[in-house]
Amino acid sequence: MDIKPNERLNIEKLLENLEDYRPRRRGWHWREGAGEKRKIGKFEYYDTSENLTQSTPLPAAHYFDDIDPQPSNIITTEIASGRFEDDIRRMRMAAWHGADHLMVIRTAGQSHMDGLIEGTPQGIGGIPITRKQVRAQRKALDIIEDEVGRPINYHSYVSGVAGPEIAVMFAEEGVNGAHQDPQYNVLYRNINMVRSFVDAANAKKVMAWADMAQIDGAHNANATAREAWKVMPELMVQHGINSIFSAKCGVKKENICLSTVPPTAPPAPCMRLDLPYAVALRELFEDYKMRAQQNTKYMGSSTREATVTHTLNLLISKLTRAEIQSTITPDEGRNVPWHIYNIEGTDTAKQALVGMDGLTEMVEIKRDHGELADKVRELKERAVLFMEEIIESGGYFQAVEDGFFVDSGLYPERNGDGIARKINGGIGAGSVYERDEDYLAPVTAFFGYNNVEQYDESLVNDPSKLIDGCTFEKPDKIIYIDELDENDNVHVRLEETKELRESSKIKPEMEWKGDGIVQTTICLPVEARVAEFAAIEIAKKMGLKEVEVIHKEVMQEAEGTRVEFKGKVPFNIDTDDLVIPPKPEVMSDDEIRNDIDKKPMKIVAGTVGEDEHSVGLREIIDIKHGGIEKYGIDCHYLGTSVPVEKLVDAAIETNADAILASTIISHDDIHYKNMKNIHELCIEKGIRDKIIITAGGTQVTPELAEKNGMDKGFGRGTKGIHVATFLVKKRREMENEG
Repeated sequence: MDIKPNERLNIEKLLENLEDYRPRRRGWHWREGAGEKRKIGKFEYYDTSENLTQSTPLPAAHYFDDIDPQPSNIITTEIASGRFEDDIRRMRMAAWHGADHLMVIRTAGQSHMDGLIEGTPQGIGGIPITRKQVRAQRKALDIIEDEVGRPINYHSYVSGVAGPEIAVMFAEEGVNGAHQDPQYNVLYRNINMVRSFVDAANAKKVMAWADMAQIDGAHNANATAREAWKVMPELMVQHGINSIFSAKCGVKKENICLSTVPPTAPPAPCMRLDLPYAVALRELFEDYKMRAQQNTKYMGSSTREATVTHTLNLLISKLTRAEIQSTITPDEGRNVPWHIYNIEGTDTAKQALVGMDGLTEMVEIKRDHGELADKVRELKERAVLFMEEIIESGGYFQAVEDGFFVDSGLYPERNGDGIARKINGGIGAGSVYERDEDYLAPVTAFFGYNNVEQYDESLVNDPSKLIDGCTFEKPDKIIYIDELDENDNVHVRLEETKELRESSKIKPEMEWKGDGIVQTTICLPVEARVAEFAAIEIAKKMGLKEVEVIHKEVMQEAEGTRVEFKGKVPFNIDTDDLVIPPKPEVMSDDEIRNDIDKKPMKIVAGTVGEDEHSVGLREIIDIKHGGIEKYGIDCHYLGTSVPVEKLVDAAIETNADAILASTIISHDDIHYKNMKNIHELCIEKGIRDKIIITAGGTQVTPELAEKNGMDKGFGRGTKGIHVATFLVKKRREMENEG
């Protein structure tokens, strides 16, 4: 399925013959070319990976020849709108912006399900992971990774009482990475300890076979504890338990990733707390990978606040060499898992990491002495003592039952507010049984003894040959189920959006195709509570439906409140009915400059009539604003309220190539009359065929300007490069005619 950049993904075509799809690769892929110095555009980079073949550069890239350097770190974005067909579209957006670790979040409820789900049930803020959804998204990612020119890692969660089954399905369907940590089950889902660790052993064995990257769940402790900066020693212990358990189950150390989350955020002095923790982790777990993630505990509904904290976290990632950089957006605070925030989070990571390229060549962590060294040593000592006490108490299970974990005291202090679970309690208690002595499991990637040797000793390392291969070797043995629910499935949803996908009609969207959601920011001169409900009424009067305030922020208690709200528009727009003017022609900076170098150009400019507005014209002229001066054009600015006679006389006196007239005031159509007067005066003075005349302003349109004698009119949104391009091209045209 080939796709062009300007073509939408065809979801229906993607779903065709899904039962026959087989993943073309398995295993985790690290970015290639890291550690090589490379020339990109005009710059040399130290810490980048190979470029993408197609991508969307950062907004500022147009100042640097549209280069799009890719950091050496894997970049993660979490995508889970609840409709996998829309998640696929968001995956494409994220990949074009540089994300290559795309995570799909499972619902909390799925942790308690005791088997695989089939069909495509819709979720909220997460989705039940189904084979159809996984297969469709992996198939889509095959196409997308060909498009951008880089393998993309697809990721989800192997947790809950269906963990081993989920792991098998992921291995079958080409999933490349997953969260797997039995401690997450125990502490946060109250799944029985024995069941969780037995399930984890089987799941990890399967993940090891599939060469999947594994991320742990230790970071949940500092997202849960009352005072998160005090649980750092415990976090290190949790990382240690899962890391060594995973290695014992066969997962390669280079595929074991610690999910590290800085414990604080501003206004706390986060660098003094978070950097020592990151350094201690890097040194204590030097054989493992680090996956850095922003802490959701302090994430409210402010995108600015989230971005600042994210950027500070990225500095720590840079200084401590995190291999995977996750991006978190304020979806939880806003209840809006929207396209734009996934992309903004991805761009923030790329922008910060590329901006810090080569930082470690110039900056060194003060490791040998001082506050950092003392804190790193203290954290390691507290972690070791914590682990020793776990062993003395009878082991991990007993320590959990005694409430050691997620206690808000800085170890060895305890505040008695930890999460306590019963060894013999929780979901799935009593559901683990000892295997019979002759237990047989003739399948690949099986944890523990399976007695294959009693049937054929030669098959100890290839037990599935007893059954002519299991689903890992013979995927045709997989029973694929398409849909179970008549009312909640992808085909029904696609039918509902068919018009928007197959016609010229469009609707704004934030999360799902045609959801109609718009977001608006306003400031109201009242206190926050009043502003919230006033904003809702304003939104309703604007015609929005299902209005909800998603963010409010006090500017000053008595003076005003910023409010952001969302709502749905009840209409479509038909793009066939739009009147779209041609895109302004733009030459490259170098081409304009070369032309002016070969033949200098001089212009006179001013705001004509009795108009005192100057800002717009100065932005077109001044070098500071990217105006035409930067190309070497000699500009004679005459000021505001310039009579048209003065403008024309100045052009004659200076032997100018062009006149730039700015005009805004439109009463009695004076702006049109001034344009006509300039044209006629140039004829009268005998220079009209030798000079270029342009006019610009908010009331100016190209059509009306030309009707009144101008060579060109420039309206809203005009930049210096547009004017410079026209001047160069028009002069060439006049020279050819001459």
